[in-house]
Amino acid sequence: MKKGSIFTISTILLNSSLTIMVGSVIAPALPEIVKNLKFDFAPGLLVTLPSLGVVFFSLIAGRLINKIGPFKLLSLGLIPYGILGFIGLFLTNNYLLILDRLLLGAACVAIQISVTTFIAQLYEGKERLKIIAWQGMAIELGGVIFLSLGGFLGEQSWQYPFYIYLIAILFFFLSWKSLPKTTSTTTTENQNSTKTIKKNRTIYPILIGSFFSMAIFFVCYVNLPHYLPEKFNFSESYTGYFMSSISLIAVLVASQLPKIIEKVGSNNTVSLGFFFFSIGYFVFGLASASWLMGLGVIATGIGFGFTVPLLNHMIVDNSNSQNRGKNLGLYSMMVFSGQFCATFTEFLPTSMNISFLYVGFIGIAVSILLIILFKKFK
Repeated sequence: MKKGSIFTISTILLNSSLTIMVGSVIAPALPEIVKNLKFDFAPGLLVTLPSLGVVFFSLIAGRLINKIGPFKLLSLGLIPYGILGFIGLFLTNNYLLILDRLLLGAACVAIQISVTTFIAQLYEGKERLKIIAWQGMAIELGGVIFLSLGGFLGEQSWQYPFYIYLIAILFFFLSWKSLPKTTSTTTTENQNSTKTIKKNRTIYPILIGSFFSMAIFFVCYVNLPHYLPEKFNFSESYTGYFMSSISLIAVLVASQLPKIIEKVGSNNTVSLGFFFFSIGYFVFGLASASWLMGLGVIATGIGFGFTVPLLNHMIVDNSNSQNRGKNLGLYSMMVFSGQFCATFTEFLPTSMNISFLYVGFIGIAVSILLIILFKKFK
C-alpha cells in the first residue's frame, strides 16, 4: 500500500480545514456583515447557505470522483472556493449573494470528498483511523484559527473576514506540488469488497448520526454570535475566541479518539458524543454567568470530537472502491443538511436559551436512537 509523505498528509489536513471554514469564518462578524451587505433574510443563512449548496451538489461530486479521481476534483473545488468566498463582500444584491454562497458549498463538497478519498485510498485499518482522527483535529483546529481570525478581523472591518477565503488558492498550489495525481485502491480492499457490501446497511445509523451531529453542533454558529453579545455583552473578537474554544476542545478529544474507541467501541463513542452535546446545550440554556458558559464549551467540544471525525471514519470503513464516492456524497449531504437545518432555530417562537434546551433534549433522544439502530444494523 502506497502511503503519502508527511508533506502529502499535511496538505490533505490543510485542505480539510477549509470545510469548517466555509461558513464559520464570517460568523463572529455576522451582525455587521448582514447590516453592510443589506441582507434582508435571516442572518444565519449567510453561514449555512454553503451547507445547502453542499446538499445540492454532494451526489454529483460523489459520482464525479469515480470518473476523474480525487486530485482533479480537488482542483475543481479549491480555486472556485477562494474566488466565490472572497467576492461575497462585494455582493449587495441579496439573490446574487445567495447564489454565491450556494456555489461556495459546491466547491466545499468537492474538497471534502476529495481529501477523504485520498485518505481512504492511501491508508486502511488503524492507520486510516489515525489519519482521519488527525483530519478531525485539522478541521477543528481550523475552526479555532479561522473563528479567532474572523472575529479579530471583523472587529477591524466587516469586510476583512472575506479575505481569508483566498487561502484556498494557496492550498491549490500546495496540492499541485504534493498530492499524487493518480491513486489506486489496495488489493486488500478489492478482496474485501464483498464483505464491505454486506456491512453496508450499517451506513444508515451513521448517516443519521452525521445529520444530527452537525445540526446540533451548528446551532452554536447560528445563535452564539447574537446570544453572547446580547446576554453577556461580548465583543466580536471575544465571541470568536469563545466559539473557537469549542473547536479547541474538539481537537484535543479527536487526538485521543483511537484510544477511546479501543476501550469503548465506535458505536458507543458516537452515542456518548450526543450525550455530551446535550450537557453542553443545557448549560448554554441555563447559564446566568459567562464563566458558566465555559462548561458548555467543554461538553460541546467533547460531543463534536466524539461524533464527526468518528462518523467520517465509519462511513469510509463501511465502503469500498465501488461505492465509496456515493457513500461519501451521502455523508456530505447529511452533514451539511444538518448544518443548514440549524438555521431554523432562529425561527423558533422562543428565546434563544429555551432553544438551547430544546437542542439538549434532541441530543438525548438521538443518543438513545443510535444505540438502538447500531444494535439493529450491526
